[in-house]
Amino acid sequence: MVLAAALALPLLSLLFPGAGPVRAQGQDDAPPEPVDLVYVVRVEGTVEHGLARYIQRAVGEAEAAGAGLIVFVLDTPGGRLDSALDIRRVIVGSPLRTAVYVEHWAVSAGALIALSAEHLYMAPGSTIGAAEPRPADEKTISAVRAEFEAAARRRGRDPQVAAAMVDASVVIEGLKEAGRILTLTAEQAAEIGFIDGIAADRRALLASLGAEGARVVDVEIRPAERFARFVTSPLAAAVLLSLGFMGLVAEFFLPGFGVPGIVGILALALYFGGHMLAGFTGWEVVVLFLVGIVLLSVEIFMPGFGIFGAAGIGAVLLSVFLTAPSAADAVRSLLAALGASLVLAVVLVRFAGARGLWNRLALGERLTGEKGFVASSYPRELVGRTGRALTPLRPAGSAEIDGRRWDVVTEGSFVEAGRPVRVVAVEGM
Repeated sequence: MVLAAALALPLLSLLFPGAGPVRAQGQDDAPPEPVDLVYVVRVEGTVEHGLARYIQRAVGEAEAAGAGLIVFVLDTPGGRLDSALDIRRVIVGSPLRTAVYVEHWAVSAGALIALSAEHLYMAPGSTIGAAEPRPADEKTISAVRAEFEAAARRRGRDPQVAAAMVDASVVIEGLKEAGRILTLTAEQAAEIGFIDGIAADRRALLASLGAEGARVVDVEIRPAERFARFVTSPLAAAVLLSLGFMGLVAEFFLPGFGVPGIVGILALALYFGGHMLAGFTGWEVVVLFLVGIVLLSVEIFMPGFGIFGAAGIGAVLLSVFLTAPSAADAVRSLLAALGASLVLAVVLVRFAGARGLWNRLALGERLTGEKGFVASSYPRELVGRTGRALTPLRPAGSAEIDGRRWDVVTEGSFVEAGRPVRVVAVEGM
């Protein structure tokens, strides 16, 4: 009797809290097929683009090896929604059996990853949920809620529970009231049948998945992938780009080529190198950035109509946009870098003095009397002097005054060459 079985399940869980799987299965459900090879992928830390690339590589290796099951061990406080969506597409698109084991946290973007797998198990005391997006406006909440509901529905889980993790307005009687975001412990999730079960450790998990005697391959994150994860995080990318720009600005103002220039070049190398390792850009973008710097240098040393400068700025900005994972990331990094560079330039000019390359472009020497520079008022002293016209004055021409040839203009009358003249005014000197 189905009704009797349904009523007996809560009673059995109270009498025998350690009893097997807590997610009810139908009478027609077959036991899990035995598995010979299992790939285990750890999903730790902030969810970002570098993590998505690592998971994509791990799933590809598992598929190539013919694994029967791939297990994602989750312990993440969340992160970028776009990266979580990329990871979800990789998991859902894999032909392998997939399982998620929440070791500690699967909150925020991590909850979406957890809901993407075919099987979902949690460790005792672990949590899942708390996925309200930022900004928490109606449009964003609606879009993210739809993603969570679709992920849950695809794997046969209650979409209303998934929606409650995103939308505070969702009400579930006896579980969640309006005005708060749903977060479930492993025990709560098991009690309502939202997960497949609770597994105390890996051995118990593999036994539940029919892989107790299988060969297990742990996919380790490579040093290059770890480095790429760090560099492509929004904060690290903004800091590296800012250090790069500030180093170039400091080198522009300070004499010689020293520490600021080296720091700037290293920071830019880390910025572009990390994004290249993560697969977001290639050498062509680095070349574009270098071309931009060269064009800016040409504009500085050979001032013209600004064509080289405009092209250089455009090349630098375009290279950053092509390197960043998204336009929003590029804008944030550029605003931080340009703002920091502007502040540094003002400080160097105001408090350290404009030196170095700047002195090659601007006249820094004062023409003082102590150095022998004396302004002459001689032309003004010509007023009242007399001379003779060297050429006919019609009314402009040349005249000799005090033994020197001068360009002169009469007051309107014609004066023949050789006639005497007198200076009545000096203008334009």
